[in-house]
Amino acid sequence: MPAAAFAGAILASGLASGTAGAQTVDWPPGAELRGATVQVEFADGVANTVQFHPDGTASITGRSGRLVNGNWFVEGSRLCLQAAGERECWPYQAAFQTGRTPTLTSDCAATSRWTALSTQQPPQPTQQRSGERG
Repeated sequence: MPAAAFAGAILASGLASGTAGAQTVDWPPGAELRGATVQVEFADGVANTVQFHPDGTASITGRSGRLVNGNWFVEGSRLCLQAAGERECWPYQAAFQTGRTPTLTSDCAATSRWTALSTQQPPQPTQQRSGERG
């Protein structure tokens, strides 16, 4: 797929960003992004806000307010977005964390800073209680 075409669709829409952190075995890759919002800023200053909906759809909004709908998914060690008939993927090595800003380079050679504005938190481990009788 032509990288420039997808990057153009993302750039035109104002893609958002996110950051990476630790994952747990019970927390599948990308789970922190379900319902999250990320701001993505490209090297040329273009910025977008991406809403990662729990159903795998995404809404990408540019500074101008232009909205592009698409899909998102984690594939192996890559976070991918599909919009306007194009697909672009970025390295995904750890869960995004609110307020952190990693710099990522896509498989289309586009470098961008991803700032997670919100993320989901992994479930707290359950503690088993022993010795209680009812």
